[in-house]
Amino acid sequence: MSLNVGIDVSKHHLDIATNLNTHTERIDYDPNSLRSLVRSLKRQKPQRIIVEATAGLERSLVFALADAGLPVVLINALQARRFAQAMGTLAKTDPIDARVLALYGERVKPTPRPLPNPSQRQLALLIDRRRQLNQMIVAEKNHIHSSPACLHRPIHAHIRFLQKQLSKLDTKIDQLLLDDPRHHHTNHILQSVPAIGPVVAKTLMIHLTELGTLTNKQIAALAGLAPIARDSGMMRRKRRVRAGRASVRTALYLAAMTGARFNPVLKDFYQRLRAAGKPPKVAFTAVAHKLLVILNAMVRNQTNWQHQEVVLG
Repeated sequence: MSLNVGIDVSKHHLDIATNLNTHTERIDYDPNSLRSLVRSLKRQKPQRIIVEATAGLERSLVFALADAGLPVVLINALQARRFAQAMGTLAKTDPIDARVLALYGERVKPTPRPLPNPSQRQLALLIDRRRQLNQMIVAEKNHIHSSPACLHRPIHAHIRFLQKQLSKLDTKIDQLLLDDPRHHHTNHILQSVPAIGPVVAKTLMIHLTELGTLTNKQIAALAGLAPIARDSGMMRRKRRVRAGRASVRTALYLAAMTGARFNPVLKDFYQRLRAAGKPPKVAFTAVAHKLLVILNAMVRNQTNWQHQEVVLG
């Protein structure tokens, strides 16, 4: 039986289990312990190492394993919990979660996918920080309406400070994209589409690195834009999209709203859906799905929007 390792990540420690025994090991989550763990796993040569996405806490671990050439697989927390429930494991502790992840690797056999390189990782962190700054700016602008006049001046000063930080961040992101010829070319392809602006293009390049390498169904599922069937017997429920990468899905949805107004192809598609009685939200989601399929083909074929008839043909 092949070796599958499950690692549960906490802020201060890691719990490690394998599918070959019930023993779990706990180590500190610090650079020295991480290096020792990597060396140990390289000697054991596991078929896959399963790690659950944990609000970014897993990044140092996942990147250390990937840089060492180890077959690490990052899975959604909901997948792990549903698998545990299906196995009859209702209790939830860190050691139990580690064992569940190891068994998930053995039974489901998820395929390790290429992880972002150091440049992509830095860009991803900068994009995440950009989103946080935007959220703070929006929050501060909303505070103005509910705050007394004596607080307006410091709030406006904070907004100006945040906007300066945002501008500096954008400059740094743009420079990193320019320094990487591949990113620069992909950015040009994406922004050739009416509806795709700089922020959406950056989000796709950084958080959907598989764009252009997967089938349409696979890329849609990855982005959380693949309608999921919920049928049973004679009952036919509405298909809904769920899971996937929230940042990518949000960016594409916003682009779809713009495209439904200014992109001739997407505008026609949206109007046909509305004429067929589809609610606006459903129609925009369908437009986002169509847009993603087009972008996937464009990046795969290395063609700009003006050659869309070739891409879609």
